[in-house]
Amino acid sequence: MIDIIGLTKQYGSILAVDNLNLKINRGEFVFLVGPSGAGKSTFLKMLICEERPTAGKIIIAERDIVKLKMKELPFYRRKVGVVFQDFKLLPQKTVYENVAFALEVCDATMVDIENKVPKILDLVGMLKRRNNLPHELSGGERQRVSIARALIHNPKILIADEPTGNLDPVNAWEIVDLLEKINSLGTTVIFATHNKAIVDRLKKRVILIKGGKIVSDRLKGGYAI
Repeated sequence: MIDIIGLTKQYGSILAVDNLNLKINRGEFVFLVGPSGAGKSTFLKMLICEERPTAGKIIIAERDIVKLKMKELPFYRRKVGVVFQDFKLLPQKTVYENVAFALEVCDATMVDIENKVPKILDLVGMLKRRNNLPHELSGGERQRVSIARALIHNPKILIADEPTGNLDPVNAWEIVDLLEKINSLGTTVIFATHNKAIVDRLKKRVILIKGGKIVSDRLKGGYAI
């Protein structure tokens, strides 16, 4: 599904990502790990076209997304769900409204919204909290809503950038279990994290980045900074 070829990103004299070559198969669950400043976030930003590479290709579903025009980006981004560490929920909207908003901005019909939103909230275990505002939720619940919003367009790829970084251990493991469930339903998951315990327990593929380069790519988990 994803084929990265010679991917490079340079900011002035700083080489943030240095000639990455990588393949991620459809339906894989991949951890992206490495120390702060290693290039993980820059790499993820290029995957969602928030940053353009200095050189290289990002082939997704047989298309080089580096060549996408501005008007094509919204359509591409609907195929890639993104979950952030800080949730990025709209504080004055309810759980239901936060998820529905992702459809409203794409001019979805009310019938479509009323059909899709409850199903996604049920999937992430937040249907009973549909009328609550974000400040009434725990950190884990807010992250579940964030995941629901990322899934509302039925993306083929879900990028989770430190999704457990602001959570206590119990909520963190619940989010990890939810991401595993989503992956089991066929979504490719790319999970950037500093949490070694999570990486070691799941025993999934682990890609370690240091200094903008891939220094390790293990199929069965485990890494050392």
